[in-house]
Amino acid sequence: MKKEKSIIGAGLFTALASSLCCITPVLALVSGTSGIASTFSWLEPMRPYFIGITILVLGFAWYQKIKPKPEIDCECEEDEKEPFMQSKLFLAMITVFALVMTAFPYYSAIFYPDNQKEVVLTAESSIQTVYVAIEGMTCQSCEEHVSHEVNKLEGIVRANTSYEKGNAVVEFDASKTSIAEIEKAVNSTGYKVINKKQ
Repeated sequence: MKKEKSIIGAGLFTALASSLCCITPVLALVSGTSGIASTFSWLEPMRPYFIGITILVLGFAWYQKIKPKPEIDCECEEDEKEPFMQSKLFLAMITVFALVMTAFPYYSAIFYPDNQKEVVLTAESSIQTVYVAIEGMTCQSCEEHVSHEVNKLEGIVRANTSYEKGNAVVEFDASKTSIAEIEKAVNSTGYKVINKKQ
């Protein structure tokens, strides 16, 4: 029983670790502590290994659960009920949870509210575009977090963030906000602006 709990615990741990870098920005949004968003971004390079370990550990747990039991010549009753934490149902629940956690980066954007707003432009000539290079983003959750913070500023027309390119392209009304304010909003997420140009 102890061995089985250890195997399941290892599977849960690696499943959580594989997506912790993407779960943290959502938790930061929910808790209102934007600056912790990039706390676990250093785990991203290890994500494929965590996923592989999760698959191996849970695969081994399922093998142990469904392999045929050796027959014992015993007249004793075997009607003893298996504890829930050793049941196939519990292992199935853990497996589903692990899959949901492992796939989290692919659907994390649904947790962010759509904060696109209608901007009333004072003059067409006051619209500017800034290209901001950002360090530390590793998934869709990161880019959604950055866009969410930038869109909170007054005068933002459009903010397109890409973790793959490591940047944000922000169109804004210069009479209502500034590049410095945009940089401050990005840095408040815990990710770091490393370069910006118009």
